[in-house]
Amino acid sequence: MAERIPTVIVDDLHIVYRVHGAGSGRGTAVNALSRLVRRKGVNPNVRTVHAVRGVSFTAYRGESIGLIGSNGSGKSTLLKAVAGLLPAESGKVYTQGQPSLLGVNAALMNDLTGERNVMLGGLAMGMSQDEVRERYDQIVDFSGINEKGDFISLPMRTYSSGMAARLRFSIAAARSHDVLMIDEALATGDNRFRKRSEARIRELRKEAGTVFLVSHNNKSIRDTCDRAIWLEHGTLRMDGPTDEVIKAYDAFTQAK
Repeated sequence: MAERIPTVIVDDLHIVYRVHGAGSGRGTAVNALSRLVRRKGVNPNVRTVHAVRGVSFTAYRGESIGLIGSNGSGKSTLLKAVAGLLPAESGKVYTQGQPSLLGVNAALMNDLTGERNVMLGGLAMGMSQDEVRERYDQIVDFSGINEKGDFISLPMRTYSSGMAARLRFSIAAARSHDVLMIDEALATGDNRFRKRSEARIRELRKEAGTVFLVSHNNKSIRDTCDRAIWLEHGTLRMDGPTDEVIKAYDAFTQAK
């Protein structure tokens, strides 16, 4: 039996957001309460949001894991924490190599052409300039943004949201990753691009990486992922084979 090699270990992870300016109010009752809270050492103008609550799991090389759950359940927050973009309130995240997070809102520069953004995005994903040049045609062809004109030479601000998302995915998928995390990237584009994307994710798994996918499209999760993690209100509700987890999640949503 082949050895299972961990790539991500999440151990009792808690993520807390602090929202400032949440408690300004008028009136003697509000002011009196504010003074009372201040005396107890709590700032009434700061509201805390406990976005991830004690989540633990281990991901292994070669797995493709779908994250499912209602809006606001903590899926994107969890990915950002694994990528090292959010500090843990408590608990730990351990990763092998450098995780790469691809989101629909990933920052490319709107005033630069698609061509320049391919170069910058490739460098940001850890490729050398020579590697980006070598894979440039592959990235553009995969994205399909030139199928209706020479859009790659135009500024990104002229792109539709779908075109921009396809280009971001194409850049990220042009190289292998120890851990690649995709946040809703398959929610945009037509069925043809979605199928190409799903096929590329399966290739990335075979190249010994681990892929996390957040999507509200359960069909994409079923077609792409062999394992699913269900988060609800920041807690881990279920972790197991994709079909079993999605079946339980569907029953939960229908009962609400």
